[in-house]
Amino acid sequence: MEKSGIIAGSILGATIVLLAFAFILIPPPTIAPPEITVTNGHGTGVTEEKDPQLTVIPEPAREEAPKVVVETPPSSVKELSLIQIFERTEEGVVRVNIQRSNYTTGVNGVGSGFVFDKNGYVITNTHVVENSDKVVVTFLDGRSYNAQVVGVDPFTDIAVVKVDATPSLLKPLVLGDSSNLKVGMDVAAIGNPFGLSGTMTSGIVSALGRLLPQESGFSIPDVIQTDAAINPGNSGGPLLNSRAEVVGINTAIQSTTGEFTGVGFAIPSNTIAKIVPKLISDGTYHHPWVGISGRDIDPDLAKILNLVDARGFLIVNVVDSSPADKAGLKGTSETKEINGVQYALGGDIILSVDGITVRKIDDILIHLQRYKSVGDEMVLEILRDGRVTNLVVKLDERPVQVEAQ
Repeated sequence: MEKSGIIAGSILGATIVLLAFAFILIPPPTIAPPEITVTNGHGTGVTEEKDPQLTVIPEPAREEAPKVVVETPPSSVKELSLIQIFERTEEGVVRVNIQRSNYTTGVNGVGSGFVFDKNGYVITNTHVVENSDKVVVTFLDGRSYNAQVVGVDPFTDIAVVKVDATPSLLKPLVLGDSSNLKVGMDVAAIGNPFGLSGTMTSGIVSALGRLLPQESGFSIPDVIQTDAAINPGNSGGPLLNSRAEVVGINTAIQSTTGEFTGVGFAIPSNTIAKIVPKLISDGTYHHPWVGISGRDIDPDLAKILNLVDARGFLIVNVVDSSPADKAGLKGTSETKEINGVQYALGGDIILSVDGITVRKIDDILIHLQRYKSVGDEMVLEILRDGRVTNLVVKLDERPVQVEAQ
């Protein structure tokens, strides 16, 4: 199988391919590339659909999480030149150096990050700082400080570290509203590609609402795709709009070589605004979970099921004792071969969530990420045996990993 990879923005001295389809994690020096099966992000076990390879570029006392205000400026706000964007944000972007003594190669990692607030909190990627023995944050003027890892969320690849730096060095960047992004908008990335500090690249928003598969079997939803050059060492750095606001955190690229080929990915700022306060206060974030896997309805499957439109999500598996199982959702009960292709049939088809039409699994995952928390209820409109009905699912906390069924 030809492999393409997603590279996380940290550097180890050598590019590591992490996922079998184009996702490469940079921090770990040696990781075998496991096969990544993309289902609905709630579990593994269904292999009908696969994403291309992606390269995934003593505990401190907890403090009360700051309230995050996402800026939504009026349309009349003047757009800045690239020079102005860089000058306005360069002091808030940092270099993140990692030491890992448990690796036989002895290779250390380099990534990026940006200042979140005046309390010394710095945002970066989980894959940049995970399994680290020591984290050092370096500011624009060259001053470095040891940092403590305050919280990590592997499900969104967001991490927070804290430094006791001179207050004058702490220049927080403003979080923009990523829901205002449109395909074609100008963006810029600042970071430390290949360890080259203070590097800026520019491009456009290439696509919105991408799914980024993860090793856990859960996908990161609502991801921004950009053609702004992102390379090893960029992971954790900001993706900025034309007002110098952070609209994303650079995370991965799709590549067959481990170097940038025009497809980069960033976690949106609205996800940052939701996750980071919990990482600061609790050290972790509890994601809501449904507990299903399946496949999108395509034209061939719609024809087999006698559906008018090729939209919706067919449930193939329901995880035992999951919220979906407790709500009475049903997976497929039979398979049928048509023209040499095996189709799983008989499962519930999700048509909408909380009144929002489901075209494919992305719509469910984005709704969960943006609007839902553990303990919330979610109304699913489903098609079962030719009848449309509603079921209410009470969301539990997502497990670390779901075994294939």
